[in-house]
Amino acid sequence: MASTTMTIRMDEEEKQLISDYAKVFGVSTSEFMRKSALERIEDELDLEDWKRAKAEFDADPETVPAAEVAKKYL
Repeated sequence: MASTTMTIRMDEEEKQLISDYAKVFGVSTSEFMRKSALERIEDELDLEDWKRAKAEFDADPETVPAAEVAKKYL
């Protein structure tokens, strides 16, 4: 996978905070920023999936015991 560069603007205090935080966890600032952004996106997508599943359940709250599901698929 080819790498590319992304530039973000922030004030010096924010930059130092992020750099210090990354250093505490033993990763580069770039790796920290990349992981943080991707984790945020994943969290947002997971939340949207949960909201859809919750709405579906609220519309039809019938549940099936795990043993019944296992018997059907295992």
